[in-house]
Amino acid sequence: MSDSSTGKKQIINPSLPSGFNEYLPSDQILFNKMIETIRKSYESFGFVPIDTPVIERSDVLLAKSGGDTEKQVYRFTKGDSDLAMRFDLTVPLARYVSMHYGELTFPFRRYHIGRVYRGERPQKGRYREFYQCDIDIVGNGTLSILNDAEIVGVIYNTFKALDLGGFTIMINNRKLLGGFFESFGVECITEVLRAVDRLDKAGAAAVSKELSELGISSECIDATLKLAGLCGKPSEVLSEVRTWNIANDNFKAGIDELETVCGAVGAYGVPEDAIKVNLRIARGLDYYTGTVYETFLNEHPELGSICSGGRYDELASNYTNQKLPGVGIAIGLSRLFGQLKESGLLKDEGRASMSGILVVPMDDSIEYAIKVAAAMRSRGIPTETYLNGGKMAKKMGYADKLGIPYVFVCGETERETSTVTVKNMKTGEQQTLPMDLEKGIELGF
Repeated sequence: MSDSSTGKKQIINPSLPSGFNEYLPSDQILFNKMIETIRKSYESFGFVPIDTPVIERSDVLLAKSGGDTEKQVYRFTKGDSDLAMRFDLTVPLARYVSMHYGELTFPFRRYHIGRVYRGERPQKGRYREFYQCDIDIVGNGTLSILNDAEIVGVIYNTFKALDLGGFTIMINNRKLLGGFFESFGVECITEVLRAVDRLDKAGAAAVSKELSELGISSECIDATLKLAGLCGKPSEVLSEVRTWNIANDNFKAGIDELETVCGAVGAYGVPEDAIKVNLRIARGLDYYTGTVYETFLNEHPELGSICSGGRYDELASNYTNQKLPGVGIAIGLSRLFGQLKESGLLKDEGRASMSGILVVPMDDSIEYAIKVAAAMRSRGIPTETYLNGGKMAKKMGYADKLGIPYVFVCGETERETSTVTVKNMKTGEQQTLPMDLEKGIELGF
């Protein structure tokens, strides 16, 4: 592109739209490693991958949304089509299960790792494009409460594998909360639960004021703050709330479900100190109907919940008459990765390359070097060949900057003797080894 008035080439500022992000290779490698760890954990529990289009029909995508969510959706028209970009992975799942109901086997266990889009105001830790890593178990008609316990097992195993330090899985039940407020005659339960969900951020005074403005009695507000203050060992918290003798079926059902879930998680290898019943965990979304989860790093509570989700009775009620209850969780990976980087919690391996070996040809040994690289790739080791000119120091510097562990030097002597000179870039040690051009050599990878 050129400026018509001067004839000079116009340089466009190479910047990203606000709220969008990208990584340099070293960070992208770490990010991909986290995705791969999560994927392996999900698949180890038998979850199958799906992917859905980033763009959906607006009437499908917005069927269950409203308020702030609808305002944040990227929506546009193309010809006669009214389209929108997915803002989470749950609504596309509802559409997917409804469309393919007759082709799926239930319970349907899926995971989905992909980008979602929300046009909210960009701020620290919040983006307009970001990755989510979801799992859900969807039943046909019914779904055993034991699936809620298995989700705790998945959360525990996933974050153990990510190796981010100690963490605690907080568990609650929306039936318990709903029944509690029903016993006080509260009708605007959804609004009340949203207020309770803001306790940690807004504080007791602000939430008390909000509840009062909703018409909640002072007696109920005092009991709410008492309830929300209960957090600890499941048996102790649940024993306490049972003494309250609240005559409400939902309240009692919520306690029973929590006892079942917390009693079953030990079979998944989840230690007692890794879970707590926290009665202020409400989750702001309306569709949760039972168990709800939030997960926190013990040493970094300021990061907030790093994994959340819960149980819902009517996943796809807008798209089908079939009853499809489900339970699931999501990891907001882009937000989590950014927070971990900022807090210095990610173990940077100093790698800006996937290569384990850099093969450097000398003299007229390029063909031999290419064959050496192919032989090492046959062993499953990512290997690249340096095909540009320059001094040896420049080539070694290239490997060092990218964090490539080994350099194979292939010159005339190596070609004639079917060997390679191997330099360990970490220790500086160098040795000449025989090279098998079909099988490569063993380096301990």
